[in-house]
Amino acid sequence: MSSQNLPLTPGPSPRQLIATLRAQIARLEGSHRPISGDRVSSGSADLDRWLPGRGFHRGTLVEWLAAGAGHGAETLALGVAREAARAGGAVVVLDGSQAFYPPAAVGAGIELERLIVVRPANGADYVWALDQVLRCTGVAALLARPDRLDGRTFRRLQLAAEEAGGLALLVRPPEARSEPSWADVRFWVEPLPAAAGRARGRRLRIDLLHCRGSASGTSIEVEIDDETHTLHWAPAPGQSEAGSRKWEATAG
Repeated sequence: MSSQNLPLTPGPSPRQLIATLRAQIARLEGSHRPISGDRVSSGSADLDRWLPGRGFHRGTLVEWLAAGAGHGAETLALGVAREAARAGGAVVVLDGSQAFYPPAAVGAGIELERLIVVRPANGADYVWALDQVLRCTGVAALLARPDRLDGRTFRRLQLAAEEAGGLALLVRPPEARSEPSWADVRFWVEPLPAAAGRARGRRLRIDLLHCRGSASGTSIEVEIDDETHTLHWAPAPGQSEAGSRKWEATAG
């Protein structure tokens, strides 16, 4: 399987490429995309109930801060991107490191024909692409991994998302925790030791660091099964797996 890859290079070429990107997005829009402000599910009824806004709102930025390998933040973000694209529009991934694996998005339930992978050539092109993609009204969700964003750039991205109505899902390193943020929702995702006898699952702790207009400081522990693409609430000590609450990551 392959996705649509758009390498970005300096000079006039980026303008031509962004025009091509917009044309591809227009073809992918299908049905009318809901207006900015509509709620987007996390993909989990249980997780939605934990979130102050019962999900996420189009036209906003969401940050997932995490460190190390296997942290699961990108898996969680892909689930949100899938839900955002259900009513039409494209899922755009900015892949500066060229490490993104499109079958992982398909495994999360994202239709391959709606997936566009953009591979910027350098940091300046990466930030430029962030802004341009968020200004495209046919983008349902943008998944990106920017290392650093100054306050002015962050604010510009927030305004671009608000105007066009897309949902920006930003997976960022732990150093970003001390930086100013214009994200409406900000999470810290931390991998935990796997429970005994549950080798297939990744155990995660998700902390709600910030949610605009709502209380923060709460947390949950979950388990992701990478084979079945399901997410379970991590059972308390002594609780059976049958007693844990389950999220089907590929369910509507």
